[in-house]
Amino acid sequence: MLAGCGSTPHSAAPSAATESAALSNSPAPLKALHVQANRLIAGGPPAFKTLMATVRGYPLVVNKWASWCGPCQSEFPAFQRAAVELGREVAFVGVDGKDADTAARAFLKRFPVSYPSYADPHERIAALLEATTYYPETVYVDRRGAIVYEHVGPYESASALERDIRRYVLGAG
Repeated sequence: MLAGCGSTPHSAAPSAATESAALSNSPAPLKALHVQANRLIAGGPPAFKTLMATVRGYPLVVNKWASWCGPCQSEFPAFQRAAVELGREVAFVGVDGKDADTAARAFLKRFPVSYPSYADPHERIAALLEATTYYPETVYVDRRGAIVYEHVGPYESASALERDIRRYVLGAG
């Protein structure tokens, strides 16, 4: 069914049991992200740089979002699905920009994901990623830590997101 203009997106989060089964046996650096699922992490650029060092060797997909952003809300179900589907081989992380922590936490409660998001109220993390202009924006980082692609705007489906992940960081597209 196609969503009409102004329709409210619905969560596509799998059950906790389904998510746990899908992400079991993840490598330790990715498992560490799964343990922080759905959390809003403080610490700014230093914390984010530590994360990037921790997941080096794995592809990283960074989704910049905000609770107030309608297109971000519409694409979150795609990230809920793709992160569970590919979470044993790809690191996922969110960057919540220009947002209040209370609004971001409420959003994550409504749209739970299997990875953490970093609070970025002043877009300092986004600046590291050269992603300060658009919402949403998805940044692809290769196994060496280099940015290889930026997708501006919302993903319309999990399959479109997964296609870009396979093409830009898994080399299978």
